[in-house]
Amino acid sequence: MVGSRWTAGPARSAALRKRGPVLERAILDAALEQLSTVGWSGLTMEGVAAGAHTGKAAVYRRWPSKEDLVVDALQAGLPRMDGVPDCGSVREDLLALCRLVREAMFSRSGFALRAVLHECDQVTAERFHDVIFDGVIQPGVERVKEVIGRGIERGDVRSGALDSYVCDVIPAMLMYRTKVCGSEWGDEEFGELIDQVMMPLLSP
Repeated sequence: MVGSRWTAGPARSAALRKRGPVLERAILDAALEQLSTVGWSGLTMEGVAAGAHTGKAAVYRRWPSKEDLVVDALQAGLPRMDGVPDCGSVREDLLALCRLVREAMFSRSGFALRAVLHECDQVTAERFHDVIFDGVIQPGVERVKEVIGRGIERGDVRSGALDSYVCDVIPAMLMYRTKVCGSEWGDEEFGELIDQVMMPLLSP
């Protein structure tokens, strides 16, 4: 009786202990949670380990540095922009796209990304360049191309509008406002961006 009581606890703990991909997912989730709550400066490997209910050694075995961990956490957590709803006009499609980007930036991983953008110095930010470009900027450009392409097919956008400079405008403006100005976009500002900048560029 006594022996079974002593062995049941450790056996049960071992069965509940996270391992392999489950543990890695828990660590990445904990890193995103720390970034979105205490920011880049407040994130520590010890805090991530505690959030994942594991030991610090388990984190360091997989990610030797804070930067390595955050790169993988952002890559795993950034929302995917798979497509923009067809609202029937290029103006409404672009507004819908802007709202999708804003929604992504207010997600947990979006808050994590913004912590990196706001708090990292230039040298550290270079470490995250590919993550930001591949996970945020390039998908945004592709969605703009998708919207403009539909507009060209409908005849409400000029045929030569699929220009790299035109397609960069919305992602560049959103990133500039987030990184440099530290402010957000409201629906009224989205409307002004589309009406005053994009529509004149796209009109036949």
